[in-house]
Amino acid sequence: MRRSISKRLLSFPASGVDAGHPPPPRTPLNAAFAVLATAVVFALAGCAGLAASDDAAPTATRVAALLPADVLLLGEQHDAPDHQRIERETVEALAARGQLAALAIEMAEQGSDTRHLPPGASEDAVRTALSWNEAGWPWDAYGPVVMAAVRSGAPVFGANLPRARMKDAMADVSLDAQLLPPALAAQQEAVREGHCNMLPEAQIGPMTRIQVARDRAMAQTVVQVRVPGKTVLLVSGAGHSSKALGVPQMLPTDLRVRAVRMVAGSDTPPAAQPDAGAADIAGTPGSTQAAAMDAKAFDAIWHTPALPPRDYCAQFKRTRG
Repeated sequence: MRRSISKRLLSFPASGVDAGHPPPPRTPLNAAFAVLATAVVFALAGCAGLAASDDAAPTATRVAALLPADVLLLGEQHDAPDHQRIERETVEALAARGQLAALAIEMAEQGSDTRHLPPGASEDAVRTALSWNEAGWPWDAYGPVVMAAVRSGAPVFGANLPRARMKDAMADVSLDAQLLPPALAAQQEAVREGHCNMLPEAQIGPMTRIQVARDRAMAQTVVQVRVPGKTVLLVSGAGHSSKALGVPQMLPTDLRVRAVRMVAGSDTPPAAQPDAGAADIAGTPGSTQAAAMDAKAFDAIWHTPALPPRDYCAQFKRTRG
């Protein structure tokens, strides 16, 4: 209803009449109607925006406020169970509307998928189809998200850069040109902070290339599995979903892309949290990551309860020690 009203209001000719006819005299009534029409359009858009970011609203309501979308990106903090719950609810909401084209996930490598499996497939069969890496991504956390898509009849696609291609990506200087210089610099700073400023400077460029290559792989997967009139849902770390630095930078401009960042606690991130992946600083609450985490990089910010404090950098130092 909101879309149809706003579309009709916006479709009036600028002159107020069909081409070839003289415009009517501009009266106070005409002017008032124009103001009212404009106000209604912006009010409806504002309501949709508020609903999309209303933490008290059900997930299905927030998802509906972001539609229509060819691609919906959910950017999580990997250690926040509430984020995986919201991801499952988003799958269910899109499926209930008949809108889910596919679920693409950072948690499995590009080239793996469940297309050949029936909706009643076992969890073991799904894990095998996705070549699931339990050490990196606990099935207890992500299994419900994946299985919600499988049960709905929607395919699940691994979207992450295969680990076997990471070494080549590190040496691929052409990846430096995938982002504009300010965005590339911001991505490099995010890599520094995501690794607690402990990486040798010589490794910043190669590690950033892996990050960019992963974004490109996810974008390629999304484009390959899209279905006109439906929505591909991409679940990843928050940095990958950023419109400023991440996957949206690699997507065709004619796609309607909506990006959501999920935050455990306040918008001010705690100390950097290195991820288990070789270069994945996305999805971790780094100390600034300003460009990636800026509210303008997302269509909505969804807050969940804060997690217990953790010193991620102290943990990172121990693992490197």
